[in-house]
Amino acid sequence: MIFLRKILFPIAILYGWIIQLRNFLYDKGILKSYSFDIPIIAVGNLSVGGTGKTPQIEYLIRLLSKNSKVATLSRGYKRKSNGFILANEHATAETLGDEPFQIHQKFPDVQVAVDADRKNGIEQLLSQNTKPEVILLDDAFQHRRVKAGFYILLTAYGDLFTDDWMLPTGNLRESRSGAARADMIIVTKCPNNLSELAQKEIRSKMERYLLRRNESNAAVFFAAVAYDESIYSVDGIKKVSEIKNTPKLLLAGIAKPKPFFAYLQNEGDEIMEFSDHHHFSASDIDVIRRRAENRLVITTEKDFVRLKEHLPSSQLFYLPIKTTMVAHGNQLDQIIINYVGTSTRNR
Repeated sequence: MIFLRKILFPIAILYGWIIQLRNFLYDKGILKSYSFDIPIIAVGNLSVGGTGKTPQIEYLIRLLSKNSKVATLSRGYKRKSNGFILANEHATAETLGDEPFQIHQKFPDVQVAVDADRKNGIEQLLSQNTKPEVILLDDAFQHRRVKAGFYILLTAYGDLFTDDWMLPTGNLRESRSGAARADMIIVTKCPNNLSELAQKEIRSKMERYLLRRNESNAAVFFAAVAYDESIYSVDGIKKVSEIKNTPKLLLAGIAKPKPFFAYLQNEGDEIMEFSDHHHFSASDIDVIRRRAENRLVITTEKDFVRLKEHLPSSQLFYLPIKTTMVAHGNQLDQIIINYVGTSTRNR
């Protein structure tokens, strides 16, 4: 696989030129971008998956929903529906996609919408009787047709965009220079004890890609994944410490699931790993049931919303995760709150 990626390097160069041309056309106004009279925060990455966008969206919801009516808008990856859909009591993972449905269930007071056409999605949200005061765009860093007011770029600690290459040789959707559009960069999935020196070294690696004309560079912050101390089912809770030595089946259909498995795994546990956003077929469910037998099945929140109708609630549990800041979390929060406040006052 690595050899194949290397020999495809000429295609990566061609792909990079095409994306650079597209960005140039948007930068010069030849391709039109649309702005809206409302604070819009776009969260995304340069690479393909695995940076922790959903936990970061949830972090922003917790931060902003205290004082503002928040809506989220994503394309609804791998959903079995089309066009604009606003989540309601009839919403499912099939109609919204697994991640938007997860957010809808966790934050019922937040408007959760999906639409591949982000411009149309925003217009539809603003046409509702209850209009949002802040819109969070999920996975929209490359969606240049909408011009957000604030861009947050995520890059994983173990897979920094500065060390990556364009597809198909690497995992970048666009060149590293695209990072210059970011107002804030968050390095996700860091060790909790990441030193100030290590943070400084990473910032230094990014500096050449963040240079802007007549503007200050993007602020760089560092975040870690915090796993919950309990697992949850539809109608039950168990402490992780209590089930650590219990034989169980650990199941995940996410990008880079090793930390999830490592947090829960004990000798004798069985692991089932699926591709990110995997659609569980009837045959998949049969295999899971056979391999689980009478053991607990512990999965991620994203996978839980697709599996909960197919396995007993007494058997199927999920482990929640959150984004926590390694350092300077209050400063990050204040930057975002200031953007929303200033943007609202200037409307």
